[in-house]
Amino acid sequence: MKDILQHFAIANEVAEPEPLKIGIINDSYVVRAKKSGEKSYFLQRINHHIFQNVEGLQQNIYKVTNHIRQKLEAAGEKDIARKVLELVPTGEGKLYYQTPQGDYWRVYVLIENAFSQEKLTPASAELTGEAFGRFQCQLADLPFDALCESIPNFHNIEFRLQQLDEAIRDIQSAKADRRERLEACKDLLEAINSRREEMCLAERLFREGKLPKHINHCDTKVNNILFDEEGKPICIVDLDTVMPGFVLSDFGDFMRSAANTGKEDDRDLDAIHVDLEIFEAYTRGYLKEAAFLTDIEKELLPYGCRLLSYMQTVRFFTDWLNGDTYYKIQYPEHNLVRTKAQWRLFEEQEKAEEEMKAIIKRLS
Repeated sequence: MKDILQHFAIANEVAEPEPLKIGIINDSYVVRAKKSGEKSYFLQRINHHIFQNVEGLQQNIYKVTNHIRQKLEAAGEKDIARKVLELVPTGEGKLYYQTPQGDYWRVYVLIENAFSQEKLTPASAELTGEAFGRFQCQLADLPFDALCESIPNFHNIEFRLQQLDEAIRDIQSAKADRRERLEACKDLLEAINSRREEMCLAERLFREGKLPKHINHCDTKVNNILFDEEGKPICIVDLDTVMPGFVLSDFGDFMRSAANTGKEDDRDLDAIHVDLEIFEAYTRGYLKEAAFLTDIEKELLPYGCRLLSYMQTVRFFTDWLNGDTYYKIQYPEHNLVRTKAQWRLFEEQEKAEEEMKAIIKRLS
């Protein structure tokens, strides 16, 4: 680790890196300063199998953090170093270091005395909504095509449906010995197909020039926000998936996990409902800060909830049909259980859509 750190422009003396058990994509380490009051750092090995364009990924993060920093400075904010991430360049000025073995590493300045949360209350959901709304608003004037897609087509439902179709064609052409999986799920496939046209609405509206794209976080979970000792959000983190997309996706992705009374892989489908209290609290905070939203974006926020649940249903189902090649599973039917749980959430969101629309209208 010391050999890796020496390639970065770290000004002060630091201790040995300590591994952190956070996240499932990248390997992370904290690197403490040896002297009190000096900077500590956050070292990560980038998973270049998932993020194959490391140069583009790091440029995305630099552009976003630099843009937010300029906004904070212009607004006269204090303590800016705690409110936006800071990448540490290498001695050659690059935003990452590649080892002779082909691994990619990066370093951030560590934000001290900051904490993540896993569970939400209505009060913390409102604060989280404010944080993500503020984040998107800070980036609203950054052209969406200024960034690359760190994972191409990540939240593109048309692409995800194409992947599903390819999995089915493989099975039907006998290239894959998984025919029994498809035969047992005909009703589920029929239900998914019955919503295809409706769920591709956002992509059609974008092509027609009616729905804009913005810079999105694309992983809007509460544990991707750092909070201070008083429980107030201070910084959005985990910027690997920051890329162009629809704000509906970020809104819907948060609700898919946070406003679900069940679990993502709940076997008890009757436990899955829309938590309208969390929905309303997050929406209140989000709309308070997301001043850039157009009327059509506000109108389609409930659709964004259904879109992300539908998309995750398709992704889990595709992986089930492919023989569990993408998502890690804990037991043989895990992806099918996930598929059914996400589909039930989608159905519950359909039932709650009018209530969600009324909440958004009232809060707007």
